[in-house]
Amino acid sequence: METRFFNRELSWIEFNGRVLHQALRKELPLMERIQFLAIVTSNFDEFFQVRVASIKRMLAANPHTADISGIMPDMLLKQISSRIHGIIDLQHKCLNNDILPELAKKNLVYRQADDFNPQQNDFTLNMFQNQIYPLLTPLRTDTEVFPHIANLSLYAAFLLKPIAGIKSSNDALKGSDELPRIALVQIPSGIPRLIMLPSAKGKKEFTSLEDIITKYGTHLFQGFSVEEKMLFKVARDADFAVDEDSGRNFIHEMEKVLIQRQISFPVQITCNGESETILSFLTEKLNLTEDDIYKVNGIVEPSILTELRSQEECIKMSFPSWQHFYPADLPEDEPYWDILKQRDIFLHVPYESYQPVVKFISDAADDPDVITIKMTLYRTGRDSPIINALERAARNGKQVIVLVELKARFDEERNIAWANELENAGVTVIYGLVNLKVHAKILMIMRRENGSVRRYVHLATGNYNPKTAKLYSDLSLFTAKPELVGDATQFFNVITGYSTLQTMKHIGMAPVTLKSKLMTMIQREIDRSDPEHPGLIIAKMNSLTHEEIISALYRANSAGVKILLNIRGICMLVPGIKGMSENIRVVSIVDRYLEHSRIFYFQNGNSPEIYLSSADWMPRNLDRRIELMFPILDKAVFKEVHGILKMYFEDNENSHVLKSSGEWEKNPKKSGEQSIRVQEVLYKKYRRKYDAASKVQKNQFEVRRKD
Repeated sequence: METRFFNRELSWIEFNGRVLHQALRKELPLMERIQFLAIVTSNFDEFFQVRVASIKRMLAANPHTADISGIMPDMLLKQISSRIHGIIDLQHKCLNNDILPELAKKNLVYRQADDFNPQQNDFTLNMFQNQIYPLLTPLRTDTEVFPHIANLSLYAAFLLKPIAGIKSSNDALKGSDELPRIALVQIPSGIPRLIMLPSAKGKKEFTSLEDIITKYGTHLFQGFSVEEKMLFKVARDADFAVDEDSGRNFIHEMEKVLIQRQISFPVQITCNGESETILSFLTEKLNLTEDDIYKVNGIVEPSILTELRSQEECIKMSFPSWQHFYPADLPEDEPYWDILKQRDIFLHVPYESYQPVVKFISDAADDPDVITIKMTLYRTGRDSPIINALERAARNGKQVIVLVELKARFDEERNIAWANELENAGVTVIYGLVNLKVHAKILMIMRRENGSVRRYVHLATGNYNPKTAKLYSDLSLFTAKPELVGDATQFFNVITGYSTLQTMKHIGMAPVTLKSKLMTMIQREIDRSDPEHPGLIIAKMNSLTHEEIISALYRANSAGVKILLNIRGICMLVPGIKGMSENIRVVSIVDRYLEHSRIFYFQNGNSPEIYLSSADWMPRNLDRRIELMFPILDKAVFKEVHGILKMYFEDNENSHVLKSSGEWEKNPKKSGEQSIRVQEVLYKKYRRKYDAASKVQKNQFEVRRKD
C-alpha cells in the first residue's frame, strides 16, 4: 500500500539537501557556495533544537504512537540520524576537498595550526598571550556538578596528564588519578573567528580562533601536558512553551524560557578530532547516544568562512550585485494617499526596494491628519526604521497600537527589548493572544480627510523587517479599497479587544475562517471541474503539511483538477500516485533569495481568484496562529501576480521536482530549451521597468540650451 503522507521531518531534511546541492554547484561563485554551506549548518542547528528535541520528548511520553506517515518515534530518530549524517559528511567533503582548495587557488589559504611557519607561530603565540588568553576560563570536569555547556557554543576539550617530576603546591587540586582529567574551554565570542596570518606577498593565509586556542591550550594547564584535544558544540532542546495564562507576568515568563534553552537537555553533539576518550566522556555526561554524535573533519562550523567576505578578493567571488529598485510608478518625495484613492500598489521585494513600506509608516508618523496607526509585528530586526517611525508617531500625539508577538522563536529577546522601547515612547503594546501566535502581517492607517476618516491598509506575506526584505522574496499590497479596509478594521477589533468576529467577506483569518475558506475553494474546483474544462489550483508556499488540506487536494486530483505546487521546504503530499495524485506536480526552488511568498490561485470556472497570505498550509498556521489570506482585487495587480506565479513553474536552473518516492530530482532541461532562472528573470523585469521610468523622467526634465 502506497503511503498517503511523507514524514514531515524527513521532508524537511531533504530541503536542506537541496540547499547543500547549491553549495556543490561548481559553476556558482565561491562565496555563495560557502554561504549555502553555512545555511546548512544553521538550519540543522535549529532542526535539532526544535524538531529532534520534540521527537525525543515524544519518544519518552508516547513511544508507541506513530505519526500520520506511519513512523514510530524511535525509528524516526534512526532515519533522521542516518540521513543527516550523510548530508553533513557530504557538506564537509565539499568544504575540505573543493571549497578550501578553490580558495587556495585564489590565494586565500586556510592554515591549520600544525602547518604554521615560524613567523606565523610567533604571530599567533603573541596573539594568544596578549589578546586571547585573558578571555579564557578553563573548566575542570571532576567537580561534583558537571560544568554547564552552553547551547550551540563552541568548546575546546583537553585531555591532560600530570608532568612527571613537577610537584603541585596542593595535591588536593590535581584531581583523581582514577578519572580522566578533561578540561573544557569555551571559545570566546567577542573576537573574530577568522584570523589573518602573516603571509608571503600576493597570498593571504588565515586560520581560526579555535585552531589557535587548541594549539596553545597547554599554556592554560601548568604542570600538565595535553594528551588529546577536541573541538565540539552541543545543541539543546529549545522548544519550550510559555505559560500563556501568566497575565502581566508574560514577559517574565518569556525571559524564563530564554534561560531554559541554555540549560535544557542536550540532543546532539558535533565534534572534530580523534579523541575517543574525550568523546566517550562527554557523551556519557550529556546522556547522548551514538546516533547523536556527528564527527566532522577539520572546521566544525563552516559558517566562519563567511567572514572572508570582508576581504577585497572575495567581492569577485560573490553573486553580481542586484539593485533593489524603488518602484517606477511611485513618488519618492510625496505620500501615497492620492494614489491609493485611485488604485492599489503592489510591491515585490527584494527586487523592489522595501523603502515604500518604511515611507508609508514614516509619512503617517509625520502627517498631521493621521489619527491612528495599528499594526502587527512578528520579526523586525535591530535598529529598525519602522520602530523609530512608530515611536515618533506616538510622540507626535497619534494613537499607535502595535500587537507584538513575543513568541517569535529565537527572536524573543530582541522582541522584548523593542516592545519595551515602544511602550516607553507612548505606544500601546499588546503582547499577542493567549494560546495563539500572531503571524499576520498587516498595517492600518486612519487619516482625517474632508470631515471623515479614510483608512489605508498594507498587507504582506513577509515580516516588517527591512533587513530580511533584502534577502527574502515576498509580496505585499497597499490598498484603500472599502472591501479590504472594512475587513482589516474588523480584524484589529477582534485581536485587540473582545469583538465577535463577523463574517469577513474577503480576508480569511486563521484559526477562524482561513482553513474553511481554503477547503471551500478546493471543493469549488472539484464541483466546477469536468473532462473538457478541468479545474486548476496553483499554489506557492514554504511548507505543505496539513492533513485535511492534503486530503482535499487528493480528492480534487481524483475529480480531474490539475494541481501545481511550488513548495520551498516541507511537503508531506505524495505526488504522482495513480488514482490519488497523478494530476499533482510539486516543484521546489532554492536560489540566492529565500522564497517566502505564499500565492494561491483558484481557476473558479471562468472567474479566477488569487490570494496572498502569511500562512503556509500547515497545522500550526491554520489551526494555532493568527494568520491572514487576502485577495487581489485590482485587475492590474492580479495580472502581475498571476504572471509571477506561472514563472515559478518554468524555472529549469534552480528547481527540483518531487517524485513519488520522496526523492527530489533536478528539473531536467529539455534539449534545445532555453535556460530559465526565475529569480534572474524577475530581477531583469524590474530593472527594465526602473530603467524605462528613469529614461522618461530624464526626458521630461531635460533642459534645452542654446548652442
